[in-house]
Amino acid sequence: MLIFEFASSKAPSSCPLLWRGVGGWATTYTLVLGGFDGLHLGHRALLAAAKEYGLPVALTTMFGGKGKELFTKEERHLLFEQAGISYLLELNLTEEVMSLSAEEFLDSLFALVPVGNIFCGEDFRFGKDALGTPDLLKRLAPCPVFVLPIVKERGKKVSVSACKQLLGEGQLTRLNALLGDGYFIGGTVEHGREVGRTYGFPTLNLSVPKEKLLPPDGVYGGLCRTPKGNFPTIVNIGACPTFGVEERKIEAYLDGFSGDLYGAEVAVYPMEFYRPIAKFPSAEALKSQLERDISRLRS
Repeated sequence: MLIFEFASSKAPSSCPLLWRGVGGWATTYTLVLGGFDGLHLGHRALLAAAKEYGLPVALTTMFGGKGKELFTKEERHLLFEQAGISYLLELNLTEEVMSLSAEEFLDSLFALVPVGNIFCGEDFRFGKDALGTPDLLKRLAPCPVFVLPIVKERGKKVSVSACKQLLGEGQLTRLNALLGDGYFIGGTVEHGREVGRTYGFPTLNLSVPKEKLLPPDGVYGGLCRTPKGNFPTIVNIGACPTFGVEERKIEAYLDGFSGDLYGAEVAVYPMEFYRPIAKFPSAEALKSQLERDISRLRS
C-alpha cells in the first residue's frame, strides 16, 4: 500500500512514484473520499461499491481533528491493507489545509492521484467551512462521481462520532457490530513489571498513544492477534492498584500462549466488559479473581 501525507496545498502537480499501487503501475484509480477513522459499515459499503469497477482503490483518511481518534495512524494502515487499499492519502488537517477552499482542495487532490471514478457518501463535505458538497464534486471532478446514501443502524446514521460514543459508553458489542472487524488496540509488546508471571499469569504490556481513544477502564474478555496466532485474552485497561501502579496501561493475559512476544506487533480486541478495576488485598486474592475471569472467558 502506497502512502502519501498531504499536509499542505503545495503538493506536487505530478509525481509518477505516487501512482505505484500494490499490483504494479496503475494509470487510474477509483478514489474513495471521506475521513476514514477506521472502517465502519458505511465505509465498507463505499469500498464494496468502489471495488466493483476493477481499478485499484485510493482512499483518503484524515488526522489532526478535534478529540481523540478511534484508530491511530498505524492501526489504520493495518485496516486499510487488509481491506485491499492500494493508495492511501493521509490528509493532515493543518491550518493551511483547512483554509483551502473547496475548489483548491480538489485541485490539490486531483494533482496527487489520477482518477477514473470517485465514490463518496451523501454527507461528504470538504474545503474551508465544509462548504464543498457532492454536487460541487460532480461539477468539478474529471470523471464520474458516485454518491451513496447514508448507512443506518437502528434508524440512526452509522458514523465515527456514533462509534466513539458507543466506545465511551463501553457498548462494545454494538460498536463491534458497526465496525465489522471490531475495535482493537494495536501496539508493540514492551517489557513490563513482570509481576504477573510470579503468580502464574504472565501478561503482555502495551503503551497507548495519547491520541488513541480507549473504552472505560476495566477488565475485559476478548481476543489478541499475534504473529504466533490468535488467543482468547483477558485485558486490563487502566491502573493496577493492587501493586501500586496508577499509570493507565494495557496489560493482557493470553490464554493458551507460551513463549516470548517482546517487540512483536499485536492487536488486542476487548469484546466484553467483565468487571471494574479493583484493588485486591493480596496477590493471591487477585489470582483467584483472574482464575474466575479465565473460566468465564473459556465458557
